[in-house]
Amino acid sequence: MVVTQGWALLAYGLMIAATVALFFTIRYFGEGLAALPAPAPSTANGRTATPDTLWHLLLALTAVVVAGQALGRGFRAFHQPVVIGQVIAGILLGPSLLGRISPQAMQYVLPAEVAPFLGLLAQLGVIFYMFLVGLDLDADLLRGQFRATAWTSHASIALPFTLGSALALYLYPRLSSNQVPFTHFALFLGVAMSITAFPVLARILAERDMTNTRLGALALTCAAVDDVTAWCLLAFVVGVVSAAAGGALAVGLLTAGFIAFMFIVVRPVFHRLAPASGGAAPSRGMLAATLTSVLIAALVTEAIGVHAIFGAFLLGAVIPRDSALARTLIQSLEDLVTVLILPAFFAFTGMRTEIGLVSGAFEWAIVALIIVVATVGKFGGTLIAARWSGLDWRYAAGLGILMNTRGLMELIVLNVGLDLGVVSPTLFTMLVLMALVTTIATTPILRRLFPANPL
Repeated sequence: MVVTQGWALLAYGLMIAATVALFFTIRYFGEGLAALPAPAPSTANGRTATPDTLWHLLLALTAVVVAGQALGRGFRAFHQPVVIGQVIAGILLGPSLLGRISPQAMQYVLPAEVAPFLGLLAQLGVIFYMFLVGLDLDADLLRGQFRATAWTSHASIALPFTLGSALALYLYPRLSSNQVPFTHFALFLGVAMSITAFPVLARILAERDMTNTRLGALALTCAAVDDVTAWCLLAFVVGVVSAAAGGALAVGLLTAGFIAFMFIVVRPVFHRLAPASGGAAPSRGMLAATLTSVLIAALVTEAIGVHAIFGAFLLGAVIPRDSALARTLIQSLEDLVTVLILPAFFAFTGMRTEIGLVSGAFEWAIVALIIVVATVGKFGGTLIAARWSGLDWRYAAGLGILMNTRGLMELIVLNVGLDLGVVSPTLFTMLVLMALVTTIATTPILRRLFPANPL
């Protein structure tokens, strides 16, 4: 069944209106819920660096890089993305495994004193990783199939966002604190359920030689639209959480102004300096100016009240993807960031992930519930919209499976929520498990549905 453009636009408008209306209905009931008392503040921050701290920081990086590469190779043998092995390496070196087997060894490899400095290095790694994600975003892919895929992509956000917000009604009294407003909690949980990991999805498709198939092209386009929309949603949520009630509108207006400035002013500058047709290799001064621009964009969004990663991502997105500048930046930064600096993020996430907090049948039942809600929302929203747009059931199901990939992007969002205090350590661990399960499940289910690559 193929739907005319007029009916598609009407349905799209109704979907967005229904999502907003349902969220405000959920918010109405959730504002009256009482959450748990806030935990006592941690005294781990505020420590100063010493030579011993530098030793432990270097040791932690070495351990997580070596373990991540080893596990990554092992997971690759099972057709899993390398990043899954790196994430699990960070978790295993933290309190979830090493801390249980030998607390002294964990305290030596990842002592609490290292956490603030590891966190700063992790933030820097994520900022440049998101710049690379934006740099690798294919704008032509978005323009070429935007009308055909915007409906499917946004349906794959609207349904999980609504289900995540509704799930907040159950989780807020049990896993949040009375210092977190329900609106903040519900907004963040909705966004956390809506993420698709564009880079991990691209790697899965490339490893299966599906990038140039119809399903692969649709999945990449939907994931790209999904990524841009999800990061705009995250920027909005961070602005709402960070600002006072009266300042939230100012944060939103400043963010919109920054986005407009990037596309109206900065994008044409880069298109003149680094045309997409290629050209000569960029000078060292050009590279320095671009990297400085990354830091400035990150500083601006951080100052606005939106996370620094949004500015870095947006700057990468406005640089012509096929230019010599983009290719040089990717070749220069990708290995350094993904192999050396980004593992600091995995180690930092591992320190914060305590699977021991999920103890007993009740907590594991909540983990299962979160996984089910996340999968039903992402898979179901994509399946229904793709089927309604004309895809057959098999292709629509394949697209839904691919869009349920979360991976590293989800971990970045979760760490933002934990830093803001919106997510408790227990819920953080539960959502990390959800991200791992939904990403690991993608490849075997896809291979089962498509034993041979689709056309």
